[in-house]
Amino acid sequence: MNVSHLALGFAVLLSACAPGNPPAGNVPASNLSASQKATIGRKIWQNESGGSIDGLTAWNAGEEFPSLGIGHFIWYPVGFNGRFEESWPSFAKFAKNNGANPPAIAMQRHSPWNSRAEFQSQFSSAEMKSLRTWLAANVTIQTDFIIARSRAALPKMLAAAPASERAKIQSNYQKVSTTTQGTYALIDYVNFKGEGTSASEKYNGQGWGLLQVLGGMNNVHSGAAAATEFAASAKRVLSRRIANAPAARNEGKWLPGWHNRCDTYGRPM
Repeated sequence: MNVSHLALGFAVLLSACAPGNPPAGNVPASNLSASQKATIGRKIWQNESGGSIDGLTAWNAGEEFPSLGIGHFIWYPVGFNGRFEESWPSFAKFAKNNGANPPAIAMQRHSPWNSRAEFQSQFSSAEMKSLRTWLAANVTIQTDFIIARSRAALPKMLAAAPASERAKIQSNYQKVSTTTQGTYALIDYVNFKGEGTSASEKYNGQGWGLLQVLGGMNNVHSGAAAATEFAASAKRVLSRRIANAPAARNEGKWLPGWHNRCDTYGRPM
């Protein structure tokens, strides 16, 4: 992959997301090439479910909702109001607006499955198989959605950050974006753990999103060093989340996998 082209493409995203410039809602928000986006999409799919077709529709044990697609977009059942940002309805609308023609089940406002047991009992149904087939055939639109979300993150983070921290946040964002692996890291982490701007996505007043990772980075040079430090900061932030999490949530079980994912941020793609 051509690093300079990828960095240039992401620089366009940075310039487009200064405060006051809202992201485009109905078009893919990226100047990355098709092959660059395909590489990022495959990597995210690998991170979330090992690149498996079955993993495109999942309901993890201990969670109250299914997670769908290469990015495991959250979809809440009717009546459930969770702590985490629900992303499936936004993705389905994005896909529809961009001509991807999701199946009818995908356009429902709430998850059609109300429990993990119900979800598992229907896992091999024709409807569920059709949904996985559509998701596997439409990786590009899922990647476009994830990139669009990344594009929208910077102005939201700058608006949410203390004024004294804004220059550091923007500087670190730009430092990380100058390499292939850094660009992937920024895109993936927003999809993985969000922007870090939601008041509900905190334990003991401390968040775990991209804002907190960028704010927690040590001062390093741009390029590979920034990607490596981003990975280290992400691991620190996620370890802190688990230390702060209610014991009943048993989040410690996720830490090895989360850290393994962060380690990919510092590796050349």
